[in-house]
Amino acid sequence: MNQDWEDRTTAAWATFDDYPEARAADFRAVIDALVAELPDGSPLGPFERACAWDSTGHSDRAVPLYREALALGLHGYKGRRAKIQLSSSLRNIGQAEEGVKLLTPELDGPSDELDDAVRACLALCLSSLGRDREGLSLVLGALAPHLPRYQRSMANYARALVEPET
Repeated sequence: MNQDWEDRTTAAWATFDDYPEARAADFRAVIDALVAELPDGSPLGPFERACAWDSTGHSDRAVPLYREALALGLHGYKGRRAKIQLSSSLRNIGQAEEGVKLLTPELDGPSDELDDAVRACLALCLSSLGRDREGLSLVLGALAPHLPRYQRSMANYARALVEPET
């Protein structure tokens, strides 16, 4: 879509906090109006609608829309966001294993500003499956570079949580 549509969509999301829970449907209507401007088959439509459902507490309604967006070819930054958000929603509806399968390949993908979000969401999915040590390892590994000191120690501790003892 064009930059004007992207700018208006960004502006709509900037107003999200202006909509209390009781007006969640009003916010979704704003997003639906923007989506209505998209050409048929655009992956942006189901993605934005999924985000709106997800952000208003309806992971169950978001999951099929995220899947549709990815099936329609959503890729790049928004595709990665869709995978993160889909994994989180899957966890919320009791399908954490599918979330793990979706996000694990992202650990080896191209690095960007979403890397820590991938690790945090994957850690939550792992924890939901009783794999807390793996999840903690991911979180410590993501946190380590942001610490003013102890980066090397925390990175080593993160690895030690999941590596076999020798």
